[in-house]
Amino acid sequence: MKSSKKLAIEFIGTLFLCLVVALNANAGVANLLAIGSILMAMIYAGGHISGAHYNPAVTIAVLVRGRISSSEALLYIIAQVAAGVVAALLATKAFGVSGDGSSAIAGQNITAGLLGEILGTFALAFVILNVATSKNTAGNDYFGLAIGFTVLACGYVFGPYSGGAFNPAVAVSQSIAAFFSWSDIWVYLIACFGGGALAGVVFNALNPDDK
Repeated sequence: MKSSKKLAIEFIGTLFLCLVVALNANAGVANLLAIGSILMAMIYAGGHISGAHYNPAVTIAVLVRGRISSSEALLYIIAQVAAGVVAALLATKAFGVSGDGSSAIAGQNITAGLLGEILGTFALAFVILNVATSKNTAGNDYFGLAIGFTVLACGYVFGPYSGGAFNPAVAVSQSIAAFFSWSDIWVYLIACFGGGALAGVVFNALNPDDK
């Protein structure tokens, strides 16, 4: 029962995150504000139940950190990706919003897009590990703000180069809704999972006594 509640929270939080991303995909800075805000709100809503990852890359970071089992991490990722798929279907079928299938990577500069996704995902996962899992920040009430503003800042800086997914579930959702090109999906999967794993490694290296 406890596990099912966690998965339900992960599905709900990821669903609303991906839906806001898709429905405001052409809103520029306003979209970034909406994304950071809904992520912050959903983190405060579900953090006490599931940890509020809402992102397979974050789940990988937490797995490397040692705060989730591999079997539970797999279930989290399945729930998150499923939520991204449902969000894309809602956006395209219920709300009639979709892209043209073109690449979100500026000028098809794959290097810049890959680097932007790695750095953005690393920053997001690293902040989450420090504000939401560290014993030194336990019980703080600013974790949601810190995470939401990280997405806002990284989206503003790296979004023009990569589309600013920083989240494999978002990347899949945006590809289904045709805001990203499926030919670029490998960039998001490699960069986001790599950035998340790297954040876990760096956190452990900097905090050897925080097990």
